[in-house]
Amino acid sequence: MRDPATLDDMTALRGEIDATDRDLVTLLAHRARLIDRAVQLKTAAGLPARITARVEEVVANARRNAEAAGLDPELSAALWRDLVEWSIHREEAVLGREQEASA
Repeated sequence: MRDPATLDDMTALRGEIDATDRDLVTLLAHRARLIDRAVQLKTAAGLPARITARVEEVVANARRNAEAAGLDPELSAALWRDLVEWSIHREEAVLGREQEASA
């Protein structure tokens, strides 16, 4: 990551934004694979997709991490709530298919 103060023109700035976006997508893809693994572990343990206490823990972590990084914690909390809801829907879809297959 380059220091924004070192970016002297819009071309350089846009290039850094694009590179950062690629990095974010790579991290999100990794997180999605972790969610896929969570489905496997939850299935084996008989756990539901939504575990409310964990949802709140993840959002609180995102808020705290944002504050430490100098990012608006409200923005971070909102983004993470959306990300967690997407993840839960992904888990529910797989868990539902697995439950139907075992019935």
